[in-house]
Amino acid sequence: MIRRARPFGSGGPLVYLLALVAVIITLGPVVYGALGGFRSNEQLASDPSGLPDPWVFSNYTAVLTNETFWRYALNSTIVALVTTVVAVLFGVMAAYPLARYQFKGREPLFMVFVLGLLFPAAVAIIPLFILVSRNLHLANTWWGVALPQAAFALPITVVILRPFLMAIPRELEEAALIDGASRVGIFWRLVVPLSMPALVTVGVLAFVASWNAYLLPLLLLQDDMRTLPLGVADYSSEHSSDTAGVLAFTTLAMIPALILFLAMQRRIVSGLQGAVKG
Repeated sequence: MIRRARPFGSGGPLVYLLALVAVIITLGPVVYGALGGFRSNEQLASDPSGLPDPWVFSNYTAVLTNETFWRYALNSTIVALVTTVVAVLFGVMAAYPLARYQFKGREPLFMVFVLGLLFPAAVAIIPLFILVSRNLHLANTWWGVALPQAAFALPITVVILRPFLMAIPRELEEAALIDGASRVGIFWRLVVPLSMPALVTVGVLAFVASWNAYLLPLLLLQDDMRTLPLGVADYSSEHSSDTAGVLAFTTLAMIPALILFLAMQRRIVSGLQGAVKG
């Protein structure tokens, strides 16, 4: 008797149970923090795991009317956008010749980017601080944080984009050359539009990583230039007795990155699938 293979995604009860446990572990702290922001400190002290009763909205309104919160949010948004644009732009420009051209040393050069995935930013944090602050004089600026973050986002960007670019049919480039297009024109008018799913994928990854970055902004940014992760730490220190307010601040700080990731999840998956198939 021939047994038919189960289709992909039709796991047994154990698979669904493990998936449910993973979801609970992942979303549990997020849900607890969001609901905790709707409770008073007295409710949290008397019943830490309970639901809001009654619901308290003053914690969130206090954060939303706080001028400092919006200043932190503006700094995080600008740094994340600059990081994303630089990482995606230079990433696709680096991945294109590694994918479409044959030249000596192509694979060793690609391996440099692959090895970059194993190099954490924390290892180079002190040399980065010296380089940015003393040599480039970019301390306490958006560029001083965004450029190093974009540099550390380049390896994953190139690794994802290269197989996607390799999968683009060469006949399209040959037809464009016959029509009189230049190599630069082919890149901007043909390759970049066709690579948009992969570009969205690496862009979202770079944005979220920059939004959540803590160590590098901690060393380089001060006072009004600080980002939201640093703002959460500052708010927690200043309002250590206001646990509900801290939970509300933390929840609002992670909402933009969460919304962006959820809104683009289909494009992210399609981009990663294209990279794997390539």
